[in-house]
Amino acid sequence: MTKNEIILANQEFLFPAVFHYYKEPLVVARAKNQYLWDADGNQYLDFFGGIVTVSVGHSNDQVNARLHQQIDTLQHVSTLFANEPQAALAKKIASITPGGGQLTKSFFTCSGTEANETAILAARCYTGNTEIVALRHSYHGRSSMAMSLTGVGSWRLGPPQAGVVHAHNAYCYRCPFGLKYPDCEVRCAADIEELIRSSTSGRIAGFIAEPIQGVGGFITPPREYFRIVEKVVRNYGGIFISDEVQTGWGRTGGKWFGIEQYGVVPDIITAAKGLANGSPIGLTVAKPEVADAVKGLTISTFGGNPVTCTAAKAVIDFIEEQDLLTNCTETGAYLHGRLAELKDKHEIIGEVRGMGLMAALELVTDRRSKTPAPAETALALEAARENRIILGKGGMYGNVLRISPPMNVGRSDVDQFIQLLDKSLAAATAAVAGSAR
Repeated sequence: MTKNEIILANQEFLFPAVFHYYKEPLVVARAKNQYLWDADGNQYLDFFGGIVTVSVGHSNDQVNARLHQQIDTLQHVSTLFANEPQAALAKKIASITPGGGQLTKSFFTCSGTEANETAILAARCYTGNTEIVALRHSYHGRSSMAMSLTGVGSWRLGPPQAGVVHAHNAYCYRCPFGLKYPDCEVRCAADIEELIRSSTSGRIAGFIAEPIQGVGGFITPPREYFRIVEKVVRNYGGIFISDEVQTGWGRTGGKWFGIEQYGVVPDIITAAKGLANGSPIGLTVAKPEVADAVKGLTISTFGGNPVTCTAAKAVIDFIEEQDLLTNCTETGAYLHGRLAELKDKHEIIGEVRGMGLMAALELVTDRRSKTPAPAETALALEAARENRIILGKGGMYGNVLRISPPMNVGRSDVDQFIQLLDKSLAAATAAVAGSAR
């Protein structure tokens, strides 16, 4: 099919809800390592990684070699039968979970949405309670329950399910209480107790949160935030669920999971995306007593697929062998430093935030008022495309540029990206100035 035929087929045969960043869809033809190519042969430096999914580079040779070997050996049997790749992956995951491997029992599915559904089920079975506390500005998937957990209105379709309440998130740049950190004494965390007492029965099944909110715009809480929240949640009968779909597997630097940066050992971790570097997978891993509370029969037809599990195990092995946890720390720090330089140069940048190789720029029309700049953000994305770099967009107001390259990029990749992003921000600003004249 030609590029135009692909675009027309998308319009005619796909749900219109399918999301595109650009005025004209970008038709991707192939990808390798940190680069991808469109249908016209243009090369792009990919600093978004398929929405934080390409963790170790497109078509990673080491991962794909093991995947190819497995697909010729055993492709599918479903969870009705035991298989070595699923068992090996579960054993490996148990060895690297927080608290010295306190979470040891896994359930595999095909997406983060399914992983979060499984986590909510487990929390309700274990506690005997039903109500869930989630956060504003959060994103947890596209099922009815996952959208009910999600705290961004544009990603919620249809009526919400009962039993979910949303707490204030730790959005320090736009504090909902009008306070400043650290003088605020992390009021947003303490407010969760008031929410539970006023908006629930007082006995909750659990609390679910992304350590760094992805779709919300890589909102990064203060270090003490989750320690305070954990105590409140446990005092009211709930368990702690860490949604690591975007923050897992070392991306935040130095630790396997983002929640470890906050000194909290959750009861359940959910993951997907970067775990298998693009192969569809969902993971719910829990403490044994929580997992064992899910009694009776349940199944995921494609969960634990031997090919996908082989890919996931190969990804974890590659991360270990290449010491990518350290690279996320060191190259991530270099990236944040270069982004801070751009903030000094471009008034449109209100805040640089994130952790490790997970960074964001919140764009504003005025730094004093912090007025969101969604139109300028859209122009910056289009300019970035013209300058042959790929990055993402997010935030409640559509004004955040999201940056999440493969975890094995180096400083030279960062330098190339910063040079092109600098040009893109300048072009966006000039376009806005020109339209105002």
